[in-house]
Amino acid sequence: MQRLLNQYFLVGILFSWCWASFAVADEKIVHVIDFSGNSNGSAVSWLEERGFELQLDAKKLKPRFENDSLVISADGEMAGLFGLKLKQQDFIHNVKRVEIVWGVNKYPQGANWDQGVNSVPIALMLSFGTEKLSSGLPLGIYAAPYFLSPFIGKSEEADRMYVGKLWQEGGRYFCVASGDQAGAVITTDFEIDEKFRAIFKHDKTPPITGIAFQCNTNNTQGGAEAFIKKITFLSR
Repeated sequence: MQRLLNQYFLVGILFSWCWASFAVADEKIVHVIDFSGNSNGSAVSWLEERGFELQLDAKKLKPRFENDSLVISADGEMAGLFGLKLKQQDFIHNVKRVEIVWGVNKYPQGANWDQGVNSVPIALMLSFGTEKLSSGLPLGIYAAPYFLSPFIGKSEEADRMYVGKLWQEGGRYFCVASGDQAGAVITTDFEIDEKFRAIFKHDKTPPITGIAFQCNTNNTQGGAEAFIKKITFLSR
């Protein structure tokens, strides 16, 4: 049971950073998370000083700054999540899409959501609103808000939506890049508003109330390594 909880634990919700706002065509940037500009070395203190919660095996993922990126890596089977819940005054409203600059240096061998091995070298998790929905576990364990989670895969089908083994009521996962792109910088344009309303049958998308990123190599071989450079939130 504990192994199952660790493998699908995605609820460490989540972290707040600096705000930026200026016009870009008919959109505007309302929030930016930028990992660049840091000296190479361990990122643990930097993350903790900014209120990150490092959960499960997060420290074993050796979070560190390299080449203007935050890098995480797994030597074997493990799962770690980094995140901080946003304070109410920092909720991100009216987000239309999110741009993520990230990539994978090493894919976990055997990860394949189509075959039920729901592991990822890196995934982003965006939580919406404050309503808690069932995880599927008894007694309300790990109940969490709605979330959308883009991830980079190798064997999965690109642009496909997946439902996990837990959080089936309020969580959806999306493979946003597929195939072997080891070492490449991938820029993901992840639509938020229309996707949320269509999937969960809501008239209005709630504000983003939490952000997290994770690595999960359970039930795979060979470990993994991934990086993330920047996350940009754009409003309607």
